Amino acid sequence: MNRRDTVLVLLSLGAVPLATRAQPMTKPARIAYLGFGSPETTATYVDAFKDGLRDLGYIEGKGFVFEARWALGKAERLSDLAKQLEALKPDVIVVQAGPTAHAAQQVTTTIPIVMAGISDPVGMGLVRSLARPGGNITGLSSLASDFSPKLLELLLTVVPTLSRVAILYTPDTGGAQLKNLQTAAQRMSENILMMEVRAPAEIENAFTRMARENIQAVIVVADPLFFFQKRQIVEFANKNRIPSVFMSSEFPEAGGLMSYGQNYADAYRREATYVDKILKGAKPAELPIEQSTKFELVINAKTAKALGITIPQSLLVRADEVIQ
Repeated sequence: MNRRDTVLVLLSLGAVPLATRAQPMTKPARIAYLGFGSPETTATYVDAFKDGLRDLGYIEGKGFVFEARWALGKAERLSDLAKQLEALKPDVIVVQAGPTAHAAQQVTTTIPIVMAGISDPVGMGLVRSLARPGGNITGLSSLASDFSPKLLELLLTVVPTLSRVAILYTPDTGGAQLKNLQTAAQRMSENILMMEVRAPAEIENAFTRMARENIQAVIVVADPLFFFQKRQIVEFANKNRIPSVFMSSEFPEAGGLMSYGQNYADAYRREATYVDKILKGAKPAELPIEQSTKFELVINAKTAKALGITIPQSLLVRADEVIQ
């Protein structure tokens, strides 16, 4: 038997693998998502994240499998949900806020964690520095603590006689964000009422107290609890005729007076680029954290009219969106 005949016999017996056997199909990446809210309240941002993946060539079901868990606004559920996701051994865990990032951080130091829109991750103990995170967490950071004083300036523009303002926050609110707000209020000679809320049931009591103490406006800081309860917060603010300013456009879209902050959908879309780099071998510890620079001003003119507030034309022309 010559060499050619020998090769043919081996091929017929399957002793020599064909090209398709030498290149087995790559398994889809397993991407886990830990959300504080619900599928409905986070749909916009999850869709933006998946759009970002699609732009990079990942098709759900083929390029990646998406495993999601939602706490439905209950912080006490996050630990168990994070453990459930860790048990799936995903290639990466995506988180949306401080509490979800902490929950994921507590269950794994090896699985990469990618965040988006978290203010002051260094101060919160999530990473060592923005330039070199140093652990298994990276992603995008919000500049909420830096631009938070801008919210007070906006309120003074629409309520020139403002002298008493409340700041609604939770125990998870970044310290830098609150400190900058308090410093700005003192500089502008504003009397402030710090209103800490720990659970949804406390929100109504907070606004009742604001009305009782003649609060003229409220600043609602960026927090997943408030985002999940945005309709309730907007309802109580308008019912008590308290002008409100927020850090996400979803609040004026729900009836709040106005918002100024980063474009969170854009941040979630950018989050996909970090996931892509990690899936291709990059280490989270060496991926610098990006700070969002795309901000938007949204004003609800209908709410302003209902509250008897005249929005200056100079502010209306600066707005990215005016809801009529």
